[in-house]
Amino acid sequence: MRRTLTAASLLLTCLLVQNGCGRKSAEGSSSVTDSGRALSIAVIPKGTTHVFWQSIKAGAEAAGKEFGCKIYWNGPEREGDRERQIQIIEDFIVQKVDGVVLAPLDNKALVPAVEKLASTKIPCAIVDSRVDTDKYVTFAVTDNYQGGVLAARRMGEILGGKGNVLVLKYAHGSASTVDREDGFIKTIQKEFPNIKIVDTKYGLDTVETALQAAEDLLTKNKDVQGFFACNESTSVGTLQALQSQKRSEIKMVGFDSAPALLDALKAGQIDALVVQNPYRMGYEGVKAVVRAIKGEPVEKKIDTGVTLIIKNSLADPKIKALLNIH
Repeated sequence: MRRTLTAASLLLTCLLVQNGCGRKSAEGSSSVTDSGRALSIAVIPKGTTHVFWQSIKAGAEAAGKEFGCKIYWNGPEREGDRERQIQIIEDFIVQKVDGVVLAPLDNKALVPAVEKLASTKIPCAIVDSRVDTDKYVTFAVTDNYQGGVLAARRMGEILGGKGNVLVLKYAHGSASTVDREDGFIKTIQKEFPNIKIVDTKYGLDTVETALQAAEDLLTKNKDVQGFFACNESTSVGTLQALQSQKRSEIKMVGFDSAPALLDALKAGQIDALVVQNPYRMGYEGVKAVVRAIKGEPVEKKIDTGVTLIIKNSLADPKIKALLNIH
């Protein structure tokens, strides 16, 4: 049965033919197919708006330049749009890209798409968030559970081991943030018996929905000393809620390093941030796909690191490099 390509699919196919041929990097050797065409690698994030995803894009493009392959970037406008992410994968399969780097929106819903990539001999690197299959070449990821542990221990320290805490979660099925939430909650329960997590809520995929959820939690719970948020959008939403309700007495620990969050850390409005290395995720994902295409060995899992930073950390040269602060 013949498949009908969408207009977007046709356009991308043309781009692959026009732009993907004979490219060679100034920094490294060209990666080409048997026909002499430069390898085409599709990079598919969970969404395209957050600073985090732009950092992954930058890392992927740096690897593309180094290894002489063409990077195609496409993802859902909203991070909750699983169907759109699956359709993007389907489109890239039809266009016969040479490899895929994917940040799966859902650890279960994306399994058939990842397994279809494997069955069509398109190597796929998973980044950021796990998927419940092993049909990929590598998994470049933050130790998200450990990130939650770091956040919990910082919360325990700044609250002196006692108090009430709120947790703004992200969304059902997002494996990376679920691991962070579990790391935080279980560590608080195990190591800080006098700290009580009094309420939780899902902030979902935008700052606006996260702000509303955080405000709901704050309105409902007046006796609160700490607040943990588990990703960029929930952290920005929580920060805005604390500011709008003038709850400066509440100690906040957030996740990720958007400019607004770093500014708030400098100003003392956030006590600590747990930060990842999304640039490295994008870079390692593309590198692994290129190596797999060439038949070279690839590590099944790559730990891209997780770090807790406080205001004083910002002067550390290593932290500056991690955050791309000049």
